[in-house]
Amino acid sequence: MPKQAGGSPGKILKAELIRLGWPLVKTHDLLVLGTTMEEKKSDLVAEVRPLCTGLAEAYFTDRYPGFDLDDPDWPKLREQLKQIDELLTKVKARLPTEKPPTEA
Repeated sequence: MPKQAGGSPGKILKAELIRLGWPLVKTHDLLVLGTTMEEKKSDLVAEVRPLCTGLAEAYFTDRYPGFDLDDPDWPKLREQLKQIDELLTKVKARLPTEKPPTEA
């Protein structure tokens, strides 16, 4: 699965979850992260749910060697990557910006 310039789907979901007060848990399972977003009442669930379901197998295959996708649906994956980029933009906009240190 091609990497996005902004990060992986799992990292994007984790950023939103941490913003919602979720303690970081080591997982790469997009379905678990999507369910947790639903439990945390994220307003991004409607966008995230289909991505989690659609990309779970491809994401798992990419993370763990020895598994292969039979026939990747490249047009569908390209559309999902576009949706991930859009999700990343929304999540980034929600995160606080760092303030530069003040000079004494």
